[in-house]
Amino acid sequence: MMDQRSVVKVRILGEEYLLRTEASVEHTRAVADHVDRTIRAILAGSSTMETQKAAILAALQITDELFREQRAMDVITGDMRQLASDIRPLLPPAKRGEDTGGG
Repeated sequence: MMDQRSVVKVRILGEEYLLRTEASVEHTRAVADHVDRTIRAILAGSSTMETQKAAILAALQITDELFREQRAMDVITGDMRQLASDIRPLLPPAKRGEDTGGG
């Protein structure tokens, strides 16, 4: 299997990083930009915060965003499953995926 990784140069807080990734260049840069913006926003709120602490707080904030989105997706998935279950009896047998005994 061919390795589909590429190396993408990104800049976070003025520092350049070379990232080896399977994601697209655009996606990787968007992720790095989000991290950079989040750290900068945290640093803007405090004139004395160390960069390392701001990076940890940014990681916590971004992880919180991820967890909230995952919970929201779980709710949507559950709602879709319930809707599918609710409408299944309204469909003709062939559309329900049931064996109609015609074989």
